[in-house]
Amino acid sequence: MPSITDLPALVARLRPEQRARFERIFDVELAPGQCVIPETMRQWAIDRFGSVDEVEHQHVARIFNIVTWDGALINPLRARRLPKLPREPFVLAEADDIFAHPLETTAADSFGRVRGRHGITTGNVARWDGLHAVLIFDQPDPLAFTRDHLRDYFETALVWANKAHQADPEARYFFWMWNGGLAGGASIKHAHAQMALGRGRHYAKIERLRRAALAYAGQHGANYFDDLYAAHADIGLAFEAGGLRAFEYLAALRGKDTWIIGEAINTQLADALHDTLRGLLDRAGMRAFDVGLYVPPLWPGALGDGAEDWRGFPVIARIVGRNHLAESSDIGAGDLFAMSVIPDDPFVVKEVIVNSDS
Repeated sequence: MPSITDLPALVARLRPEQRARFERIFDVELAPGQCVIPETMRQWAIDRFGSVDEVEHQHVARIFNIVTWDGALINPLRARRLPKLPREPFVLAEADDIFAHPLETTAADSFGRVRGRHGITTGNVARWDGLHAVLIFDQPDPLAFTRDHLRDYFETALVWANKAHQADPEARYFFWMWNGGLAGGASIKHAHAQMALGRGRHYAKIERLRRAALAYAGQHGANYFDDLYAAHADIGLAFEAGGLRAFEYLAALRGKDTWIIGEAINTQLADALHDTLRGLLDRAGMRAFDVGLYVPPLWPGALGDGAEDWRGFPVIARIVGRNHLAESSDIGAGDLFAMSVIPDDPFVVKEVIVNSDS
């Protein structure tokens, strides 16, 4: 199995047309990193990282997406700094669970709630957009979910979106997100997702991606998302999830940055998301995660010279893993102000997702 340090060699061996496609999206280099371990640290280095030589002679993959200007600094040696913790049983006393009885302890949207088979919506009392709701799962454990759960979460969210759009017809930009566990960013332990419906323009990172994809199509005469998938497939980072295209993203935002490309928020996408999350949780050691859906506007806007062009923009389910160690954070100033610092080798993550024997 290749590793991230093999990436330049893998790209060099591609056929000319494959290499040209890869290099019009990604710029890759290996940066050598050398240090000298004193005798007093040698045993510690062996115990923590496996060998002194691997510490003294490191290689960091510097990956730039030159279409969107995402960037990642990937060094799998960094993952060995952290202990491997077992999955702890989920414990939440009802007395501490504000979502245990949502009709009594949560607010409703002005247009009411939506009750699904496995959850119920509530209007967020501290909103990050005007139309912003929480979908409280009946199952409080964020790591205990089935295909039927994911299907229902999507269906319930879309019913909420329709009600929100009826209440405000100018709101048409849908976003669905799930912070899986406290280390994923959830402030309440009971499992829940969130939905929002924006006005005026899409959320900034989705709009930036749309504009970059349009510029790419104009320059190269090709769909950016098709080429992005193909570039990952050419080097062995793509796989199939529920019949949909998926890949481990090179210019990762966080570790285990996984994209699933679909056509709609539907059963197929829900199943693909379920299967991929279960692979990451059950076999790749992930304990907390974030999921976001990139979705074109659910309703058309006003026509005219200023109409947005969403042609060729798919529905994307994006997953990133989060650090589940309570005493540390997985994000710092470098991630915020320079480039993402990633400890996971995407080649290893991809193999673990697709191989149940890993």
